[in-house]
Amino acid sequence: MAARNQPQGADIPAGSGSAGKDRVLVDLALQGGGSHGAFTWGVLDRLLEEPWMHIEAISGTSAGAMNAAVLADGWLKGGAEGARAALENFWSQVSKAAAFSPFQRTPLDKMMGRWSLDHSPAYVAIDLMTRLVSPYDLNPSGYNPLKPILEEGIDFAALARSPIKLFITATNVRTGRGRIFRNAEITADVLLASACLPTMFQAVEIDGEAYWDGGYAGNPTITPLVRESDATDTILVQINPRERTEVPRTAADIMNRLNEISFNSPLMKEIRMIALLRQVADPGTGEGARWASMRTHRIQTAKLAELGASSKLNAEWDFLVMLRDEGRAVADRFLAEHGRDIGKRSTSDIDVLLAES
Repeated sequence: MAARNQPQGADIPAGSGSAGKDRVLVDLALQGGGSHGAFTWGVLDRLLEEPWMHIEAISGTSAGAMNAAVLADGWLKGGAEGARAALENFWSQVSKAAAFSPFQRTPLDKMMGRWSLDHSPAYVAIDLMTRLVSPYDLNPSGYNPLKPILEEGIDFAALARSPIKLFITATNVRTGRGRIFRNAEITADVLLASACLPTMFQAVEIDGEAYWDGGYAGNPTITPLVRESDATDTILVQINPRERTEVPRTAADIMNRLNEISFNSPLMKEIRMIALLRQVADPGTGEGARWASMRTHRIQTAKLAELGASSKLNAEWDFLVMLRDEGRAVADRFLAEHGRDIGKRSTSDIDVLLAES
């Protein structure tokens, strides 16, 4: 914790691509994507090894929201190492709970090294049922196996005093608009609301309003990072593929692509808006200076695009560890190539989005 109080510009030895780099405040924007959020776990695990990089704020949705809250809680308990330990424990608990899930790979899938659940009888049956039957009928008690994991693993009362600002997005079912929950408002229900797929779970009620997955409104929401954080560098960890080379032809692939487009659309619109505001904002003082000075970075991997959509429900430990290791490797390459750019210049050009319409 003491490291957060070092003066700006202090020379701190750091890892690959950033040795001797000055202290830099950064914001993180974490997308959701079910168990693919273990990729983000790996990215965070690697970034937390860098003593020069100080996380000022995190915006997260769905699995990204859970990673954000777990990291902030772990940081309170033990700094960067506490955050790393908390993330590993969270994903370990998720894997243990999944051992009792009906969603399991078939023996042939395991032999062939396939991580998807496309051939799992339970997955196929429930996938069909969710298109015909409401979760209010399939799961009338509203049970979610993640709730006890979150309640036992996170000290939500302590998040109010966390030095890391949190912005968690959920979608208001009635209005269709996103609501951003901040540290003192965050509970297990808020995280579950942010990850609530409406075909699988009942809407989560908070303060008399029903909420669904935050990805429909912001995946994640970037604006509060610009307006309410002192950092000027934002690192987006993107899970959902924005582009695909082939046109989907099977029913499952078509549904998967529709979901990818739906969950990426709010983010792309917001980034396009930010790019426009950066061009027209007054770089002098106030909020205009914040928009004009914003620097953006992106961490992603093509490997996630190779995995079937059903693999987002696969929480086998070996699968989660594979994703974690991929996240660590991608983050390590990012630091090697762009570590010295953070705090100085953008490494992801968002202005190109202004040419898209």
